[in-house]
Amino acid sequence: MRLQMRAVHFDADQKLLSFIQQKMDKLDTFYDRITSGEVILKLDKNEKAKVHTKLLEVKLYVPGGRMFVKEQGSTFEEATDLALEALKMQVKKYKNKRKDGRAPKLTEMAQAERESEETDMEEI
Repeated sequence: MRLQMRAVHFDADQKLLSFIQQKMDKLDTFYDRITSGEVILKLDKNEKAKVHTKLLEVKLYVPGGRMFVKEQGSTFEEATDLALEALKMQVKKYKNKRKDGRAPKLTEMAQAERESEETDMEEI
């Protein structure tokens, strides 16, 4: 999957960017039709706290829609893991929804076959 990554108001380390890319590539195992994505890294500049909270926003584009997750953590790695778990659920739900929408359910197919067999029997 092709990801576009941006760090807002700071320079992100290449090691961090490759970590995020590696984690997000795991989503391909759940749904292989993810076309692209955007990752935005931000620092939450709270005046009172000495350590900045890290914010991670991820948008994934799939045929017919997109998914969005916004997570925060004490490190970008933690926020990435949280975002990955949320995206896994969204991707699985999206895939099941698409699968259910395309194919008729087995019970409906069996019912239709029975009805066609009954009409064939009546004609004889």
